[in-house]
This record gives sequence, structure tokens and C-alpha cells, in this order.
Amino acid sequence: MTTLDDRLEDPVLPTPPNRLTSFFATHLGGFPRAFWALWTGTLVNRLGTMVEPFLGLYLTSARGLSLGQAGGVMAVHGAGSLVGQFIGGLLADRFGRRRTLLLSTFGTGTAMLVLGYSQGIVMLIAAAALLGLMADMFRPAAQAMVADMVPAEDRARAFGLNFWAVNLGWAVAMVSAGALARTGFHTLFWINAAACAGFGILVWRAVPETRPSVPVNSADSADSADSADAEAVAVAAPRGSFLDVLRDRVMVGYTFAAMAYVFVLMQSMTTMPLAMREHGLGPGTYGWVIGLNGLVIITVQPVVIAWLTRRDHSLVLVAGMTIVGIGVGCTALASTAWQYAVVVVFWTFGEIMVASVLQAVVAGLSPDHLRGRYSGLYGLAWSGGFMLAPLGGTQLLGLGGSALMWPVCGAIGLVAAGAQLALAPAIRRRTGPSAA
Repeated sequence: MTTLDDRLEDPVLPTPPNRLTSFFATHLGGFPRAFWALWTGTLVNRLGTMVEPFLGLYLTSARGLSLGQAGGVMAVHGAGSLVGQFIGGLLADRFGRRRTLLLSTFGTGTAMLVLGYSQGIVMLIAAAALLGLMADMFRPAAQAMVADMVPAEDRARAFGLNFWAVNLGWAVAMVSAGALARTGFHTLFWINAAACAGFGILVWRAVPETRPSVPVNSADSADSADSADAEAVAVAAPRGSFLDVLRDRVMVGYTFAAMAYVFVLMQSMTTMPLAMREHGLGPGTYGWVIGLNGLVIITVQPVVIAWLTRRDHSLVLVAGMTIVGIGVGCTALASTAWQYAVVVVFWTFGEIMVASVLQAVVAGLSPDHLRGRYSGLYGLAWSGGFMLAPLGGTQLLGLGGSALMWPVCGAIGLVAAGAQLALAPAIRRRTGPSAA
């Protein structure tokens, strides 16, 4: 029985969330446990990424290859990566995201050790091709898995968090690898292989299969309609092919626009140290200048990602690519370390904007049963852009120096922004309000 005194007591009100709690709820809340397992695996994988930045040095110093031979081995590695994106997308749709991830992570660890202990140019080429194939096979599967398990309205935030993990792991790996390389290159290969295996174990233990499936009515089900088992229906994955993806003109156009953007962005990792050398700035200076890129991403992206992902994705892409294009073009004006630092910080804000929504648009464009293949085609933008960047950048640098290379690359960035602006209406129609 409720008394008058009971009714007069002040009701117990929930404690209002503090600012820190609200921040974490807004930026990190709402994701399933499997997503965080995948996110942790991505971070572990990146923390152990120590071979790739030192591959050229390993081939020339530890294996005695000439610069031309080392370049050829690395080109084969890039070609393997390109093929791996397509195969990974196909396997993710046909056999499942989880199986593809397990094959890629454990296969990459094995291929890493094979390359580390290979002797002779033929074995090195074969091992590099295998490593490139295995290492990038997981990307379409992981991207499709995020799209499967995260609702459309939260996908941009999820992909943005993965991008943040990649940059955090990369920054730590670069610092660690530089010190560990003094103990011998085999240390780097073993750590990288262990990180791949750690990623695979996390997927095996904590990440379920997410590939969508559709009900298929069978004759046996019809014949046993009166039984209790008649309510169960067989489940099979829908069929499709890469031709279905290539017929999607919006997706193909989006991929080429992204490839142009990646070509411009990757100049910072390929030709920028060469351009800085023209001004008497050595590798040490380049190291701390480009390190500002990772520092800005790690500190700024968690603060702005929730706001960016609520904006119109196409307009965010256009603005981000424009900032990158202008920033890269203005690098032609830099001649001192601090001037280079200013332009790097400037275009990094554009990179953050683009990375916050780029993959979410791919997930929005792709049918459920073709997410792996769509992600594989999208991966072509990164693999292709990364392969073309040193080729085009060095040619431009040789023809006209920094005064030609940076403005041309900046103009390509603006063309990518213009292409994205032209695609925006079609993307909005396909992705709906949740992407706007």
C-alpha cells in the first residue's frame, strides 16, 4: 500500500550523462560485438605492418638486388594486390566473408615468411606476387562484412573508425619498425606474420559469417508441408558476377573518380620525398613532416566523424577532394620544412573528410549479394592509384620539377572532385536518405 509519505518522496532520477559519456555514446555506441572484434583485428594487423615500408630496402640491402630488380619485384607485388582485390570480392560473395578473411590473414602470414626467407630473383618475384595476392584479398571481405552487420545509418561512422584504426596502427608500426629493423629484417617479417595470424584468430573466434542469404523453396519442403520441419526453408546465397558490377555505370564512374583522388593523395608517399630533396631536405625531415598527417588524423577524426557522417556524403566527398587537390597543388610553393608541413596539415583535413564516407557510399550502392564484388572493384581505386602514383609522379617531376608536378596533380584532384559532383545526384537516388 502506497502511503502519503511515499508519494511525497522525490523520485529517483537517472544520473545525467556527462560530456565524456555522451561523446563515447555518439561516436562509438551502437555497434555489435562482432564489429569491434573485426576493428580490433584491423588494428592488430596494422600494428604489425612492418615489412611493406622497408621492402625496397630489404631487397637491395639484404638480398643484393639492383634498384631495377627491386622495382620489378615491388611492381609484381602491386600487381598481385590488384588481382587480390578482385579474387577477394568474388570469394567473399561466393564462399563467405569469414572464410575469405581466414584464408587471407593466415595466407598472408605464411607468404610473409616465404618472402622473408626466399633467395634469388625468381623466388623473390614468386613470393612477392603471392604476398600481394593474399595481403589484399581480405579488404573486400572486411568491407562487405562491415556493411552486412552495421545498419546503413551507422556505416559511415563504422568505416571511419576502421580508417582511424588503420592510421593509429600504421603510426605505431612505423616508429617500432624503424627501431626493430636494426635487429635484422627477419624480425620484421616474423612480427608482421604474427600480426596477420592474430587477426585471423580474432576472426575465427569472435566474428561470425555475415553473408546475406535468401530463402529458396524446395520440392521436399512442399511435400512435407504437414510436418513440423515444413516451416524451415533452405537457404542459399544469391548468384551474381563481376559483369553485374561493371554494368553499374555509377559504381564504375565512382571507382575512377576515387582512383584519380588516390593517385593525387599517394604522391605524398612516393614523390614528395624526392621533391623535398630538391630543396635540400632529407629523409629525416620528410619523416616528421609526413608524420603530421597521421597525427592530425588520429587526433581530429574522432572529434569530427559523427558530424561528417550526418552530412550529405557526396558533398563531403566533393569538399574533401577539393581540399586535397588545392593542398597538393600548393605544394609547388613550398621550399622549407615548415612550408611543407603546412600544406600536409591542410590537405590532411580533406583526407579525413573523404575517408569518413568513401566506403559507406560503396556499401550503399551495392546490392546485398554483390557487396564483396563491389568492394573488390572499389579496391581497384586504391591498388591502381597506388601503382600509378609513382609512375606518373616521377615522370612529371622529371619533366618539369616541382613547378610542374604539384599543379598537375592538384588539377587531377579537382577533376576527381568535379566527377564526384557530377555523380552526386545518381548516388543520392541510389543510396537514399540514410546516406544524405
